[in-house]
Amino acid sequence: MKLHYYPDTDSLYIELKPHPGTEVREVADGLNVDLDAAGEVVGFDIDHASTRLDLSTLETVALPFRTIRAA
Repeated sequence: MKLHYYPDTDSLYIELKPHPGTEVREVADGLNVDLDAAGEVVGFDIDHASTRLDLSTLETVALPFRTIRAA
């Protein structure tokens, strides 16, 4: 899983799988779900992320990490 923040559009993309999306569905105002050709969720796009979320902290709970990377 990867988190991508785009400051120029203030959007946060949560990439669940490294596959290209073939369909986008808006599930709520400003929240889009990317689906692959098989209909599986590959990611979420959140518009106006900094006004909807606290982007200053990232916290995980009980994830089975094998690798941790920070850029």
